[in-house]
Amino acid sequence: MFARSLFLAVSVLALSACGPSEPVSEGAPPDMRRLTEEQYRNTIVDVFGSTVTYGGRFDPLERKDGLTELGARSARVTPSGIEQYYTVARTIAAQVVSGENRDILFPCKPADAKTADDACAKQFFTETGRMLFRRALTTKELEMSVSAAHEVGAGRNDFYEGIAYSLAGMMVTPKFLFVIDSVEPDPKKPGDVRLTAYARASRLSFLLWNSTPDDQLLKAAEAGELDKKSSLEKQVDRMIASPKLDNGVRAFFADFLDLGRFEILEKDPVIYPAFGVKAGEDAKEQLLRTIADHLVARDLDYRDLFTTRHTFVTAPLARIYKVPVTKPDGGWAPYEFAEGDPRAGILTMIGFLSVNSHPGTSSPTLRGRAIRETVLCQKVPDPPGDVDFSGFNDPNSPNKTQRQRLTAHRANPTCAGCHKITDPIGLSLENFDGAGAFRTTENGVKIDTAGDLDGVPFTDAPGLAKAMSTSPAVPACLVSRLYSYATGRPLDRADKDTVAYFQKTFESDGYRMSKLLRQIAISESLYSVSPPKAGAATQAKSSDAQKENPS
Repeated sequence: MFARSLFLAVSVLALSACGPSEPVSEGAPPDMRRLTEEQYRNTIVDVFGSTVTYGGRFDPLERKDGLTELGARSARVTPSGIEQYYTVARTIAAQVVSGENRDILFPCKPADAKTADDACAKQFFTETGRMLFRRALTTKELEMSVSAAHEVGAGRNDFYEGIAYSLAGMMVTPKFLFVIDSVEPDPKKPGDVRLTAYARASRLSFLLWNSTPDDQLLKAAEAGELDKKSSLEKQVDRMIASPKLDNGVRAFFADFLDLGRFEILEKDPVIYPAFGVKAGEDAKEQLLRTIADHLVARDLDYRDLFTTRHTFVTAPLARIYKVPVTKPDGGWAPYEFAEGDPRAGILTMIGFLSVNSHPGTSSPTLRGRAIRETVLCQKVPDPPGDVDFSGFNDPNSPNKTQRQRLTAHRANPTCAGCHKITDPIGLSLENFDGAGAFRTTENGVKIDTAGDLDGVPFTDAPGLAKAMSTSPAVPACLVSRLYSYATGRPLDRADKDTVAYFQKTFESDGYRMSKLLRQIAISESLYSVSPPKAGAATQAKSSDAQKENPS
């Protein structure tokens, strides 16, 4: 009797440990999305090494549904964009074949460097093309690459010039510039499709590393291992243990927090003389460095990002923070704000405060809206086109505080709805000016920083930080945004159960980012696709790389 009871008890505990099974999302039709500039840069480094560099900017991506990554789905390459891509590709190709790099980056040497060598070219493009296209080249693709290199190499009496010409052409094709959801018939579900192994590898790699799959991941795809749960988990664990996970986490949070706005950030140099170009660059990096250290290096609770006093500073930032400079050369140094300091968490860092302000003033409304929309995933409507700003910009009362000015908007029925949900949050950060420097008064008046977050009152920025760290909407928002980022598409009602499952496991795992990434990376939902719509540009077809055996 005791043995049977013990067996039942152990069985119940085992089932409890397993937790609820994952509700598998149906996914969306296969699509394609353009590489972000950072993904392009990371790919070049991973394929050719850090000695190969380039300059230039690409066409910007539109931000959709809270993420720039989702804007990549509708991105197009303009004629000027193609020209820019080709200029960059030629610069990269010239470095690859240079005397300094060819012995490192080429798997072979031509029999005669003054003419074409198809055998060596074939070996080079087989290996390099596989990394650039994130799959093995088809026979036709390989033949075209070798043929182009032969024609130019023989015509110009230079094997390496031929390789550079063909390589540059390869790097301006959609097969490189776009991550394509290639699909094939699903043998387990007749009539349905599934992502090819190569497409699964790309989806996984861009989530965890924000870069192209490495050789090991491509080999796993080629061996059919990514369709097996145990083999997939092995690859995911290897990738999470890699230093490149830092790149993936930083890329997500740069998108999640909309840090791309730093590209257009301006501050009035007369009002904020300490906020120069370097301070702006460092402010963005401080946010990302703090987040990566907290979530990756130390594997801490995500919610504590909003209360942590541990960060990193440089000399330009130290001048604004008014803290000691430990590295006068401008390097990064760890710093801990003391207990009782008005700085607590990422919302009180210069990066968040400055980018959510106007060029010459702070903005409780911009800050409150950023917290609502970015960190809490709550939509704040745009102001009406005919809104009257005369009450806010009253020339007869130039010494009013932001709180006093915003009272006019909250008294206006047209504006009150939005300002009631943004201002009580944003006003708690008014001890920090438009550049993020601390202050106690505004126009000679003591600043009142009292506010509330959805009924939770607080008196200052550390109080807001604590309220954020205990709000269930904070981790819930992260999970939904991360899942949307991972799949590269906006979420819909069909994803509700899947997202709820990830939110539950995130909670049970102590809100650890590494655990959440792993849970999503090994899930069936990450790789789910539905049959493509009739007439869509991305039709269901087997991967060319699997149809043809490149030789």
